[in-house]
Amino acid sequence: MRSIKSNELRKMWLDFYREKGHTIISSASLIPENDPTVLFTTAGMHPLVPYLLGQKHPGGTRLADVQKCVRTGDIDEVGDNSHLTFFEMLGNWSLGDYFKKEQIAWSYEFLTSEKYLGIDPEKLSVTVFAGDEDCPRDEESASYWEKAGIPRNRIFFLPKEHNWWGPAGTTGPCGPDTEMFVDTGIPACSSECSPACSCGKYLEVWNDVFMQYNKNAEGKYEPLAQKNVDTGMGLERTIKTAQGVDSVYSTDVFLPIIAKIEELTGKKYGSDEATTKAIRVVADHIRTAVMIIGDERGVTCSNVDQGYILRRLLRRAVRYIKVLGGEKGLLSKVAEVIIASYKDVYSELEVNRDKIIGEIDAEEERFEKTLNAGIRKFEGIRTHQVGDTISGKTAFNLFETYGFPIEMTIELASESGLKVDMDGYNAAYKEHQAKSQAGAEQKFKCGLADSSEKTVKLHSATHLLHAALKKVLNDPNVSQKGSNITEERLRFDFNFPRPLTAEELKEVEQSVNDAISANVKITCEEMTLDEAKKAGAEAHFESRYGEKVKVYTMGEYSKEVCGGPHAESTGELGHFRIVKEQSSSAGIRRIKAVLE
Repeated sequence: MRSIKSNELRKMWLDFYREKGHTIISSASLIPENDPTVLFTTAGMHPLVPYLLGQKHPGGTRLADVQKCVRTGDIDEVGDNSHLTFFEMLGNWSLGDYFKKEQIAWSYEFLTSEKYLGIDPEKLSVTVFAGDEDCPRDEESASYWEKAGIPRNRIFFLPKEHNWWGPAGTTGPCGPDTEMFVDTGIPACSSECSPACSCGKYLEVWNDVFMQYNKNAEGKYEPLAQKNVDTGMGLERTIKTAQGVDSVYSTDVFLPIIAKIEELTGKKYGSDEATTKAIRVVADHIRTAVMIIGDERGVTCSNVDQGYILRRLLRRAVRYIKVLGGEKGLLSKVAEVIIASYKDVYSELEVNRDKIIGEIDAEEERFEKTLNAGIRKFEGIRTHQVGDTISGKTAFNLFETYGFPIEMTIELASESGLKVDMDGYNAAYKEHQAKSQAGAEQKFKCGLADSSEKTVKLHSATHLLHAALKKVLNDPNVSQKGSNITEERLRFDFNFPRPLTAEELKEVEQSVNDAISANVKITCEEMTLDEAKKAGAEAHFESRYGEKVKVYTMGEYSKEVCGGPHAESTGELGHFRIVKEQSSSAGIRRIKAVLE
């Protein structure tokens, strides 16, 4: 595999699929729109679920992109060789267009051609679905791999747990996948060694998913009318392999970040295990924080949802910069390097530079006060401690209530001749994780919440609300900053410097209901973004649009660029009522409303 850098791989990927007739689309926001089931965009396919389910995409039936992703289920694992919270996913999609034959041929070409990754074909192995009582063995994919040049003895048939992509929920599109592996040169662990082993011989580099079935409510698998291809190649993992290093932190993605941390702290990466882990944590967490804050729909620190995850990342980074002996104010200097490294790829980071730096500095300042409060609380615990062991529940309460890192509790306890019941702490922590898991990323279903009739109507209502706010507040700069829709209610965030008065809220409500009473048809047209703007359409988050966009028009009341779906007419929506108006963050207001 030839050595390539991250910028080269991004360009190579997009150029390759552009030549194959694909529309290149921008990365969607890290903050999913209208999807309360997940905190962050966790995979390249996540923003495209409505189109995989049959909606028409403005870019056509062949798409490719580099998608920003955040996964936070393994925050505490960050610091080892491989775990990351932010990563980039290279992806391409066929929405009812080409299928296994073309995708497998292109996969082989991209992997082995000297023009692209240049992997020695002799080192390439693949896996395909072995078949079971639900769905047949995927001999079709195996035959195309053979035609491409992979001999039968390097095509492994594996069961569902390895080579099947299930539906996002309990029902929906699904199908077999085929995964590609590079032989690392490590000797086989046994005669049964295969890519299913964890012995290290096989390193996965790519995954092609073939969505050809629909799992219905009875658990039966039916052939899909629209067969899709959904692929994913992790940029950081691929770069690690291409550059021949043992860790993603040794690639060109992280080297300038780590160099800055070394310069600021005087500590050397690789000098010892504790220092290496601390530098990795700071590098990863600040990179992710920069991406979250600087996103086009970026959030700030809070005690709920995405804001809570951001706060947790930044406070963990503060903890580890202290381990390295760093002073207050260094994290934003690390952030500057990250913005410089990525501004040509994600221009929103440069646009939001001041917001990013300001939020990191502010949260570091807030955490300093939290640490002081935690230390005072610990002193009270130490004074009244009976016996030589602080209970795990007490230690966890310090963490949960004060954000006080367990490492500091252990350190302070040791200085006082005390121990901490870590078994009890870990049990309390796991109980907390189990309770919060349902509220975090693992809730992912798909698309516009569940695309139910109620949710779609509320989505249409957000367009009318947006237009009403501009009209009533007489401010053309009022713009959507985020939305979240469930079957029960809509939540709409917009920029405005003050709370709305009771009279303004009543007028906004009336304006929306006037549009509903007019019962105008909701129409959809496809055009370029420039044409849409010339036609007077509202267009938020422009960097995510492709060459063609959908414009939804609701009579004289609303005209917006949007992916849909929507109701047929405004008269279907019912009566609109604002339930609450409040602050979301600095300069951002939030309205919650229902349809009755």
